[in-house]
Amino acid sequence: MRKIRQKPMSRDVLKINKTGLFGEILLGLQLVTPEKLEIALKEQSSQDKAHHRRIGEILVGLGFLSEDDMLRALSSQFGLKYIKFSEFPKSIPNASYPTVKFMKQYKFVPIGLEGDVLKIAVSDPLDEYMLDVLLNFSDLSLDICLGSEKDIMEAIEQYFGSNVHMTSIMEGMREEEGEEVELSEDVHHLRDMAFEAPIVKLVNMLITRAVESRTSDIHIEPFEHNVKVRFRIDGALTDIESLPKRIQPAVISRVKIMSKMNIAERRLPQDGRIKLRVSGRDIDLRVSTIPTIYGESIVMRILDSGSALIILDHLGFPEAVQRKYEKLLTTPYGMILVTGPTGSGKTTTLYASLNSINSVDKKIITVEDPIEYQIDGINQIQVKPMIGLSFATGLRHIVRQDPDVIMVGEIRDVETADISINSALTGHLVFSTLHTNDAPGAVTRLLDMGIEGFLVSSSLIGVLAQRLVRMICPVCKEPLKLQQELVDNMQLEGIKETYYGKGCDECRNTGYRGRTGIFELMLIDSALRQLILEKAGADIIRKHAIASGMHVLRENGWEKVRQGITTVEEVLRVSQEGI
Repeated sequence: MRKIRQKPMSRDVLKINKTGLFGEILLGLQLVTPEKLEIALKEQSSQDKAHHRRIGEILVGLGFLSEDDMLRALSSQFGLKYIKFSEFPKSIPNASYPTVKFMKQYKFVPIGLEGDVLKIAVSDPLDEYMLDVLLNFSDLSLDICLGSEKDIMEAIEQYFGSNVHMTSIMEGMREEEGEEVELSEDVHHLRDMAFEAPIVKLVNMLITRAVESRTSDIHIEPFEHNVKVRFRIDGALTDIESLPKRIQPAVISRVKIMSKMNIAERRLPQDGRIKLRVSGRDIDLRVSTIPTIYGESIVMRILDSGSALIILDHLGFPEAVQRKYEKLLTTPYGMILVTGPTGSGKTTTLYASLNSINSVDKKIITVEDPIEYQIDGINQIQVKPMIGLSFATGLRHIVRQDPDVIMVGEIRDVETADISINSALTGHLVFSTLHTNDAPGAVTRLLDMGIEGFLVSSSLIGVLAQRLVRMICPVCKEPLKLQQELVDNMQLEGIKETYYGKGCDECRNTGYRGRTGIFELMLIDSALRQLILEKAGADIIRKHAIASGMHVLRENGWEKVRQGITTVEEVLRVSQEGI
């Protein structure tokens, strides 16, 4: 820890004069390779001043360096103590502190007050502006230690945040709730309730809490006696809150007003979007409502349009599969399909693929619904069915824009499939997705749509099937000896011991934190083209692909179990036997 009593610390005091030196420190500690550091430095050099990020932050964003390792390196260099959330105090003394908005923006939190010394945890000790403001805020000296951004945000929540305020709001609402509940049908009354301060705060807090907890979807579900709020985190739904039935119309109306829906229409499903800024990040929410027996159910898909650069190295590809896939991306024309169920990471893989080939000599155009990430240098089109801009319509006009590469968010109908295939046959590299269980199933799906076999065999060059599995939490990871019966039944040869997550604060006692992909890549060779022409079944195509070297999804899953990345249960959950 280091105390500041007058001027804030400078880079000279911290013995770091430029970010490049920190890269050398990481190399010296063997925390990153020179190749990965070079990628991060190139990414940093391409940024404008308004979006400048330090090299450590970029390495973490790219997945080359864990935040924990970065902070330990900073701790050693700066001579500052690194503390984790479990070491934070449960509460802090009552005092006059900066605003929660300021704390979240500059990623620091007070964790103690002794006499005239304010103890704070910061994620960026080089932020001189933040330190200067704190010094001028009061006559206190600063006692600084390092903390991760996640731990600091959780501490802010614990001491000042939405959980505390939400509890008080909920308690007040429950006190006002009578035994008899009457759900208002009057539109003007619904609008008035939706703009009441407690309802506005409650909805805003739910969204903020979801964004800060890495939630992908917010579910607001009405039942007979209450309204459940659930978050999908790392692919699994978790109960978050139970709202009083009395406020159901106000909460639902508030979300519908924010997403520009018709609050008077409660009999039909509706779709909308919300754009807002949360914790310094631009967030899009894709909102969907459906009528249920107890009222309208709402799901909000969170899309972080300002996410860091997505690269193939970060997705969990086996080395051999990634080499083959990257070679496929260099093909000048043809169609590449990514398949899997909803929520299996298909779109993320497509973005990473486009990033890897994005260059000044290529014109890349996409047509998507929705645009989940914004990529510099790529022309992205948002589908708008209300005005007749469908995938097929957008694609038909894209080919007149002289593109080299085309990405179609999803092949939903025969018209989109037909135009995509013809684009691939006329000299374009085309990417798209399909909802099939495995790679061979993509071929039969196209044939079932009515696409001629000779068109599929001539245009298709590769199919990548994928799933997402949850990764074992690194903090509570423990070894686990597998039972011999399980080894035999699951054909887990060579896997006698694996790992599991015991559960801790870091992973919300789930044993898992984060997700990674498992993949199967089917390359279309001459023999497969002949099978496609003959309209062979998926089983026959599958057998040939395996004989030609394709590793199925479950095989890739078992390899990640062997490496201690995920668990047997996760692989069984997302893949079928033989797939």
